[in-house]
Amino acid sequence: MHQAEVLRSRVFNGGPVRHGFLTRRGGVSSGPFQSLNCGFGSNDVRSRVSENRRRAVAAAGLGTIPLITPVQVHGTRVIVAGPAPASAQEADAVVTRDPHIAVGILTADCAPVLLADPVARVVGAAHAGWRGALAGVLQDTVDSMERLGARRERIAAAIGPAIAQASYQVDPPFAVPFLRDDPAHESLFRRSGEKLLFDLAGYAARSLSRAGVASVDTLERDTAGEPDRFFSYRRNRRAGERRYGRLLSVIAIRA
Repeated sequence: MHQAEVLRSRVFNGGPVRHGFLTRRGGVSSGPFQSLNCGFGSNDVRSRVSENRRRAVAAAGLGTIPLITPVQVHGTRVIVAGPAPASAQEADAVVTRDPHIAVGILTADCAPVLLADPVARVVGAAHAGWRGALAGVLQDTVDSMERLGARRERIAAAIGPAIAQASYQVDPPFAVPFLRDDPAHESLFRRSGEKLLFDLAGYAARSLSRAGVASVDTLERDTAGEPDRFFSYRRNRRAGERRYGRLLSVIAIRA
């Protein structure tokens, strides 16, 4: 049995934070979900997803503690996970100061963002697709962490594997709301014939900096361009496959 593969960020080295960005390697699923598919909403066999999530949490160094992930809707709602978490709720970010649970989000091209204030011992996980990021999900996540005692100037954030600019082709009207928000966002778009290429991870990093987060790391891995390592919604759709797996990104604070 192969262990699930985990990528880590330098910003969480040392201290009480435990985290991991899981790849698609080391699971038990098959077909378009091969192999570490961690999304219950993917139409994969539920028992296989449960086993994949167990493996993922263990591989990230979190042992057997419960994992809390929201039902993601490309919005800005942030939920606080406590000692008695409710059943799955619709949201796109989860924050906690409870050392006995892990929080995570699922992606398949969108940007997974993990955040931590190791002094206040508050952590969070956010799902930053273009809609949620533009609407302010990362700002709202930082605000929610501050309400739990964190301070934004102490928060470290890591942006995990996401669709890279070279793989993210959009129509020119896509850029309009970004440029309306800030003309400087023009640097996040690159011309490609009649299309534009959008830097989603770059936008997430800029949003975090605007929210006052002082330390931001981007792993710079392309989910659409590395099929052996990552799931990708866009890649599967281009190939005529509507089903796709989900990557898990997870974080916790050591008890």
